[in-house]
Amino acid sequence: MQQTSLEVDVIVVGGGGSGLAASIEAREAGVSVLLLEKNAKLGGSTAWSIGSITSTGTPHQKKRGIVDSPQDHWADMPSFAGDLDPRDNAELRRILCNEIPDTFNWLLDSGVRFMGPMPEPPHRQPRMHNVLPNSRSFIYHLSRRAQRAGVDIRTEYRVTKLLEKNGKVIGVEAESVEGLCHVQARRGVVLAAGDFTNDPTLKARFMGAQEAKVEGVNQTATGDGQRMAETLGATILNGDLALGPEIRFIAPVKENWLRQLPPWRWLAVCMQWSIDHLPAYILRPLMMKFLTTALAPSTTLFDQGAILVNQSGERFVNELDKPAWFLPDQPNKIGYIVIDAALCSQFSAWPNYISTAPGIAYAYIQDYRDNRPDVYTQAPSLEELAIQLGMNTASLKQSVSEAIVRPFGDGPYVALGPVRSVFVHNEGGLKVDHEHRVLDKAGLPIAGLYAAGSTGQGGLLLKGHGHHLAWAFVSGRLAGKFAASSRL
Repeated sequence: MQQTSLEVDVIVVGGGGSGLAASIEAREAGVSVLLLEKNAKLGGSTAWSIGSITSTGTPHQKKRGIVDSPQDHWADMPSFAGDLDPRDNAELRRILCNEIPDTFNWLLDSGVRFMGPMPEPPHRQPRMHNVLPNSRSFIYHLSRRAQRAGVDIRTEYRVTKLLEKNGKVIGVEAESVEGLCHVQARRGVVLAAGDFTNDPTLKARFMGAQEAKVEGVNQTATGDGQRMAETLGATILNGDLALGPEIRFIAPVKENWLRQLPPWRWLAVCMQWSIDHLPAYILRPLMMKFLTTALAPSTTLFDQGAILVNQSGERFVNELDKPAWFLPDQPNKIGYIVIDAALCSQFSAWPNYISTAPGIAYAYIQDYRDNRPDVYTQAPSLEELAIQLGMNTASLKQSVSEAIVRPFGDGPYVALGPVRSVFVHNEGGLKVDHEHRVLDKAGLPIAGLYAAGSTGQGGLLLKGHGHHLAWAFVSGRLAGKFAASSRL
């Protein structure tokens, strides 16, 4: 295998939101930067996200006359954490809340556009801003800014090892199609490689054997940064905490046109104007394209009597007792939510919705019929429903007879699915200090090593919408700045 060597000031591992933010800030500080991404394209979990950022002091808030502050944001966040609040890192939460207003403007300066702010209690003010036209806008605009700044971006470079000398991280070893590459860092290495929602080993270790079977939304979120840093004595905090497992619809084979919209600035500006000025009846069909693609079915379906069956029509779990945990044990890890005519009628209007994005809109049964025919199957009888889905008729009838909330009524019957169980993100990041330096077991900085985003979450709890992306960009920018200013 061919081996090459490079030398730069700062190496950034990971090409998602936090990695791009780190590389831009380091490069704009005047040092040379190499960004290494293991996938063929930049994006990471940022590109998979819904795209919300929660911030105070934004132009959007000021336009609506909303008086808000980072201090109030900091004080409201523990309400999302609830009983877990004692495990939070209040110092990093302070950094997040203090820095996100400037970072929000930095994103605007980079070309990103938002709609909002949207309310999300227990936030005392509307703070959630949703990106336009979709989450790929972050990667599109930040990668262009990084390229203009002169960041050396290399995709399909998998970093496999941190290079250390005399107790200092001096570079990385990476594999590419061209062979093995050793890169020396004169100032520092920033780990921004995401979480470990799709790494069975780390999930089994921190969460449990059953959770290890659940896949991540981002299939390449395998905890590379956490594992490499642990070999040098770093510590993972809150590895047992995650959003999920939760049931989500299988993604459509072909993305709808809303997800395919190019993230051009003029298009986002037009969308922002439309959202502010057009009546709801015109906007709602557009919102449904988003809602029925990106979000999870409400668990209220099960509370009201829906059943969950596998692809053979067999009911395999008590739907009221963590059904997402047991879905990975079924054939192909998929299932179907089956409802009768009464439930179809019930979930056709408020307050019973199939899915929602807080502050934006609600999707009902007819919205899935119109927008996701690939996950919507309707039949006048259970026999015909089983035939359409390739299920065993006797098994499906037996499953319906075992419904525990209430007896199933007449048809027509609807099956929503296939659905699968996923982790959206997890909180298990490396322990870091206020300068985003990775700390060893004694609480001392590992010289030359920084971490940002999910990799460097440091015990910070990011409950509620819009905080994970906020932390990705805030911590990425700061880690890049600190790495650029250091000397090994």
